[in-house]
Amino acid sequence: MARLIADEGLGLDVVSLGELHTALSAGFPPEHIEMNGNAKSQAEIESAVKSGVGRIIVDHPDELATIERYAGEAGVIQRVMIRVAPGVDAHTHKYIATGSTDSKFGVPADSREGSMLTEAIRTAAALPHVDMTGLHFHVGSQLFDTDDYTKSIAVIVRLMKELNDSLGFVTHELNMGGGFGAVINPAVPAMKSEYYTDAMMTALADGCRTYNIEIPRAILEPGRWIISESGITLYTVENVRTLPEVTYVAVDGGMADNPRVALYQAEYNAVKVDDVNGEIWHPSNGGKVSIVGKCCESGDILIDDAEIQKVSAGDIIALYNTGAYTFSMSSNYNCLMRPAVVFVEDGEARVVAERQTLDDIIRGQPV
Repeated sequence: MARLIADEGLGLDVVSLGELHTALSAGFPPEHIEMNGNAKSQAEIESAVKSGVGRIIVDHPDELATIERYAGEAGVIQRVMIRVAPGVDAHTHKYIATGSTDSKFGVPADSREGSMLTEAIRTAAALPHVDMTGLHFHVGSQLFDTDDYTKSIAVIVRLMKELNDSLGFVTHELNMGGGFGAVINPAVPAMKSEYYTDAMMTALADGCRTYNIEIPRAILEPGRWIISESGITLYTVENVRTLPEVTYVAVDGGMADNPRVALYQAEYNAVKVDDVNGEIWHPSNGGKVSIVGKCCESGDILIDDAEIQKVSAGDIIALYNTGAYTFSMSSNYNCLMRPAVVFVEDGEARVVAERQTLDDIIRGQPV
């Protein structure tokens, strides 16, 4: 996946030592990588600096001293941006809203003297091996309108002006995060990128003109929006259980390979793979159809109220739009094995992540 992103000329956002190692192992250009994360370890910062990542997104002012130390050892000047929380409560699930004033991410957007933000900028300005190029914010994920973006940009542009006036700090770059809404049903067309970018860039340009400040270089992180539709997860139906008010379709996976529904009620659509255009199933009990996983949790539900063709044991069903986060969030819960990942192009398939084996489950556990 990292190689595909590099081939397209895009940048990459990483948030752990493992993600950085994956990207570098794939030959991803380090100058096109940004290291993000709210609790970076010293090892992560050291690796980011010494591998030459293009930007480190500073989430806490204490990171600056660590960046300076490792950049000094390496004899480089490390470019950084500081992540700010604009104080906008995004219209999305609370677990994927990240821009409020009480978020665990970022520094409050406060330009007053002595604030965490102003002190961080002063600190950065005094460090010989740190170059603070601008600001970063991310208001939340799965946003289907532009209001939260434009409200956040209004806050940030005013902040840029205040920081310029009080500290002489010029925001040369502004990373406006991502969160563009990814559709769950392939029959519903996704919003064009212009729907978001036009509104965001207009708000940024108008705000900068109003305050008579430089329009910064704009950066976006629309990862889920780009990749979500490319992923399809296949499950085998193990059994069908009909109760008075619900029919449960139990499959050979679930929250171990896709915890997103259990975590924050992510939504999906599914089809029977050999009858994708067939009539939607209406069970004789008059109840709903729920597609559930095999984990020992009542919350292991992939689709609570599914619109799907009639299925029975042995059938294959496909969940659409699982390209974002699904594989990277999979686990060995209940000692289940992670599934394989297969890339398909022009009718040709190739395995890019092998299916786990039983020996993989106990690897690293001395007996």
